[in-house]
Amino acid sequence: QLQFVMSGGGLVQPGGSVRLSCVVSGSTLDNYAIGYFRHAPGKEPEGVSCISGSGSGGKTVYGDFVKGRFTMSRDIAKSTVDLQMNMLKSEDTAVYYCGEDLRWCSDFRYSPGRFGRRAQGTQVTVSS
Repeated sequence: QLQFVMSGGGLVQPGGSVRLSCVVSGSTLDNYAIGYFRHAPGKEPEGVSCISGSGSGGKTVYGDFVKGRFTMSRDIAKSTVDLQMNMLKSEDTAVYYCGEDLRWCSDFRYSPGRFGRRAQGTQVTVSS
């Protein structure tokens, strides 16, 4: 079974940047679609980004709200999937999770049951 361990996050000022890293173990990273989603208090969870395995073209997709601010990348040799977040806004404040996207990044919007095993989550707070 896949296991996920996240690092990064914390407190950042509006307009700043933060990088999240997700280490994936238990199987070959390239055989899975890995996504990030977030959950802010009082809001529905949102899909942030997803990257598919090479068999599906290794494509990356983003939630509409990202608007070019975030970049998701992976290092298959290191079995890591990173999310670089720039130009952060207060509304990006949330707990961020990485996990297996069971729908292979297709029609990428969060829904219950979309993500399988996932990391414990890490807090990102955007505030001055």
